[in-house]
Amino acid sequence: MAKGLIIAAASSGSGKTTVTLALLALLKRSGAAVASCKVGPDYIDPQFHARATGRPCFNLDGWAMRPATLAHLIHHAMRDAELLVMEGVMGLFDGAPGETDLAPGSTAQIAAMTGLPVVLVLRAKGIGATAAALLQGLKRHHPDVRVAGVIFNEVGGDRHRAMLAQAAARADLPVLGYLPAVDDIALPSRHLGLVQAREHEFFERYLDRLSGSLGPHLDLSALAALATAPATATDYGERLSPVPPLGQRIAIADDVAFGFSYAATLLGWRAAGAEIVPFSPLADEAPDGAADAIFLPGGYPELHAGTLAGNRAFMSGLRSAARNGVAIYGECGGYMTLGEALIDADGVRHAMAGLLPVVTSFAARKLHLGYRQGTLLADGPLGAAGRAFRGHEFHYATIISEGAGESLFAVQDAACRNLGSQGRRQGSVFGSFLHLIDEA
Repeated sequence: MAKGLIIAAASSGSGKTTVTLALLALLKRSGAAVASCKVGPDYIDPQFHARATGRPCFNLDGWAMRPATLAHLIHHAMRDAELLVMEGVMGLFDGAPGETDLAPGSTAQIAAMTGLPVVLVLRAKGIGATAAALLQGLKRHHPDVRVAGVIFNEVGGDRHRAMLAQAAARADLPVLGYLPAVDDIALPSRHLGLVQAREHEFFERYLDRLSGSLGPHLDLSALAALATAPATATDYGERLSPVPPLGQRIAIADDVAFGFSYAATLLGWRAAGAEIVPFSPLADEAPDGAADAIFLPGGYPELHAGTLAGNRAFMSGLRSAARNGVAIYGECGGYMTLGEALIDADGVRHAMAGLLPVVTSFAARKLHLGYRQGTLLADGPLGAAGRAFRGHEFHYATIISEGAGESLFAVQDAACRNLGSQGRRQGSVFGSFLHLIDEA
């Protein structure tokens, strides 16, 4: 069985993603069969992992996923791999509200569940001896979380390095890297996180530059030696599908405007026997005419609203499928596209598919962020009324109008607060702002 380790940090912005990508690229180029996972519901970082390894990257989420789902995904990620590198989320112990130090959805929760060693990335700019207190605190905070080493990021000169080495020694932690500050390796961001990996025309060159800049300062052999076999990894085969397939032949929008499909969802659909047929709305491709279901995942339709509105083949294909009773499901950006109109950042109104009575705006921005549990209010392709799913909401768009029609979900947040009903269903078309991750 493959061995694994977890890359974590004390806070967001410490360099976890950059360090993880460097490790994945360096390990792959050394000839190792390396795989990856991403803790939390982020749908952008896994795209970068997949580009670096050539393998799907699965999200692991202790709040949104059942234990069986987590175990199955870890098993699948490790198939034919020698080393599994997991990237954490936020700070090591940060997650949803909970009554223990292992917050649901946190990296620490996954570390405790799997028993995998944690390597901390500590941003060292502006800190010296105090690093010892931070490292000792993180190491001792919970007995089931094994902090096994540290990589210092943004290290200054020799004097700074010596101070950090002494701090790590006081915490009894091996130093696995002293990374210098490098100006040209930061990835560009936008309102939902990093610019998507598929939008980087020269991504291989970026990996070359990243590996060349950080590789000489990382102890790859020591990192690999720390890895251990996970305590939880089980193959549930076709018996486990986080979200039920919408049909037998599913057309899935897949381009830079609709790129937020979870790898675990697609894995489950294929395992259940569904055929996946991708198409590009931005290239004015209509969904496959033989599909009995269409899925529009989240993404950035608000950045391409004018193009989408003018793409007749795409829009007419959706409308024709709706008339024929094909199940059409939209999440977040997909939901916005199924609506009547989308108002872009400049306040320009663009006609959308008109299949749901919804008008959304990216000009009137407001952050909506957090875990969600949605319970179906009526029978449909996702299951019978009362079936519950866990997922995530993250968008800045606001609903300008949501006309008459059946609501899709009754929604609660991670603290079990009632958020009312969300989404719409009309005929065979349905959607909401929720990104579904797993059954509750």
